[in-house]
Amino acid sequence: VVLAASIITKTGKPLLSRQFVDMTRIRIEGLLAAFPKLVGSGKQHTYVETENVRYVYQPMESLYLLLVTNKQSNILEDLDTLRMLSKLVPEYCQVTLSSYDQVALDEELIQKYAFDLLFAFDEVLSFGHKENVTLQQIKTYTEMDSHEEKLHKMIIQSKINDTKDVMRKKAGEIDKSKVDKMREGAAKSLTGGMSSISSGGSMSGFTQEWDGEERPQEHDGGESGGDRSFHSAMPSREEEQGPKVSMAPKKGMVLGKSQRTNQFLEAIKAEGEFVDTSTPRAGSSAPAAAVAAAAVPTDPVIINIEEKVVCTLKKDGGVESLEVQGTMSLEVLEEDSAFLRVQIASGKNQGFQFKTHPNIDKALHSRENILGLKDPNRPFPTGSPLGVLKWRMQTSNEDMVPLSINCWPSVSGGETYVSIEYESTSSFELANVCIAVPVPGLRDPPTVNQIDGDYRYNPRQAVLEWDIELIDDSNRNGSMEFVVPAGDPDQFFPIEVSFSSKSTFCDVKIITVSNLEGQAVNYSSSTAMNVTNYSVV
Repeated sequence: VVLAASIITKTGKPLLSRQFVDMTRIRIEGLLAAFPKLVGSGKQHTYVETENVRYVYQPMESLYLLLVTNKQSNILEDLDTLRMLSKLVPEYCQVTLSSYDQVALDEELIQKYAFDLLFAFDEVLSFGHKENVTLQQIKTYTEMDSHEEKLHKMIIQSKINDTKDVMRKKAGEIDKSKVDKMREGAAKSLTGGMSSISSGGSMSGFTQEWDGEERPQEHDGGESGGDRSFHSAMPSREEEQGPKVSMAPKKGMVLGKSQRTNQFLEAIKAEGEFVDTSTPRAGSSAPAAAVAAAAVPTDPVIINIEEKVVCTLKKDGGVESLEVQGTMSLEVLEEDSAFLRVQIASGKNQGFQFKTHPNIDKALHSRENILGLKDPNRPFPTGSPLGVLKWRMQTSNEDMVPLSINCWPSVSGGETYVSIEYESTSSFELANVCIAVPVPGLRDPPTVNQIDGDYRYNPRQAVLEWDIELIDDSNRNGSMEFVVPAGDPDQFFPIEVSFSSKSTFCDVKIITVSNLEGQAVNYSSSTAMNVTNYSVV
C-alpha cells in the first residue's frame, strides 16, 4: 500500500505530499526529512528500506519524486506507479522534454502547479492502490471539460460585449451633444459681440453729430456739414472688422498647453517628480534613427552573460545573506550558423553551482569546457535566446559584498544627524549607484551638510536618494551627512541600493565560437551584473 506520494528537494524540504492513509503531519514530515540521509551517493538503487517503511524514488533534476510504502507492498507495482507519476509531473508543470525552451523543474514550478499535481495523483492512486488508467485518461478526468459550462461562458461573454457596445454608443452620443452645445455657445457669444460693437460705433457717431458745433455751409464739395456728420456717424467696414476681431471671445481650438495643464505639471514638479516639458524638434528623428540602426546586431551569434544579485546587509554590520544567480544565454540570428560550439574558460569559482541546459552535452562541458548539443546533427534554435548555462552562489562572507553601507543616526538636541558611508571592493566598477534612505514625516526637504555625489529628495515616497554616477578606484569610499528633526533611528531603515556593473562574480569568459568543422563563427557578447534586491535592514 502506498502511504504517500511526495516531491522533495535534495535537502529533504517537502514541496508537495499527498497521503492516502490516515497519517499525522509530524509523521510524514519526519519520514520525508529522514529520506536524504538514507540515500547513499553513487548507488543505482531506486528504493531504500527502513524498519517500518520503504522509499521508492526517482531523481528529477534537483528534486526527488518519492513514494512512501509499507514493506508488504508489491515493489513491482510501486515502480509502475512511480513511472506513471514521473510522466505526470512534467506534463502538468508544462515542461516539454523535446523542446529547446524547456524550463527546469524547480521549487517555484512545483509550487505553481501543486494543486494540479495533487488532483492528478488522486487519479493514479486510490486509498494507496494504483488505478488502471492511462495518461490520456488522467488528463481527461482532471480537465473536466463541460459543454454546458462553455455555453454558459459564451452567453455571459456575449452579454458583456453587448453591454460594451451600448456603452460606446452612449459615450458617442454624450460627446456629440457636448460638441453641439459648445458650438451653440460659441455662435451666441459671437453674435452678441458683433451687436455690441455695431451699437457702440453708432452711438459714438450720433454723439459726435449732436455735440458738434454748427458749421457754415460749404458749397465747394456740394456737401453740407450735416451730411459730413451723417457720414462720420456711419462706421466704415474696416472700423467694424477691427473691434470685431479683438472683442470676440476665444471659443475655438487653441494649440499649445492650457493653463490647467501647466498648473498640474507644476504641482507634480513640486512633489519631486521629474517632468519633461521639452517639445521634440522636427529634425530629432534622424539621430534617433541613427542610434536605432547602430543598435541592430550584425553578428550571427549573440552571447549574453548576466548576473542578478540579492543581498541583505545588517544595519549593525555584517551580511545576512548574499545570493548570486547567473545565466549565459545564446541567440542565433542566422540558420547557417546554428550548428556551433562555444569554448569557454572559467576560473576557480569556489562556492558556485553550475547547471547546463538538458540538451547540452554535459560530458563535453565537464571534460573540455565546451558548450555543444548532445546531438550534433541538430541546430540551435534561431530567433530567441536560449539559456545554455546557469550558476548560483550563496554566502554570508562579508568580503564578497561589492558595496557595504553603514548608517549612523545620532540625536542632538531637537535634530537627528544621519551619517552614511559606503565602501566598495576593488573587484567591481559600479555604475548608476543609488542609495535610497527613507525619511518619513518631513514637511521640508532634509538639510544636506556634506555629500560625495548628488542627491534629490522625493517627497511622494519620503525618500532621500543619494546618486553616484560611477564608483571606481578613484572613489572607493564616500559619505553623506544630512539633518532632519529628531526621531526614531529605526525610521531610516531599510535602505535600498541599486547599481549595475560590467563585471560578474563568476569568472566565466567566452574564448571562441566555432562550427562543427572547427571554423570560427563571428559573435558579439555582453556581460552585466544587475541588482534585484539590495537592502540594509
